[in-house]
Amino acid sequence: FMTEWNQFRALNMERIRGLMRTPKIADLRNIYEPSAMRELGFEYVGVGR
Repeated sequence: FMTEWNQFRALNMERIRGLMRTPKIADLRNIYEPSAMRELGFEYVGVGR
């Protein structure tokens, strides 16, 4: 994600995960907690972490 706007913080990540064939997140603004994304089944990459 390329923005820290609140609209992106409020996304239903469980639903998004269910729609993805390969669940990968590149969090360029570090707005998501890595452990929470991994618990949801995402392969998570945060820049600068």
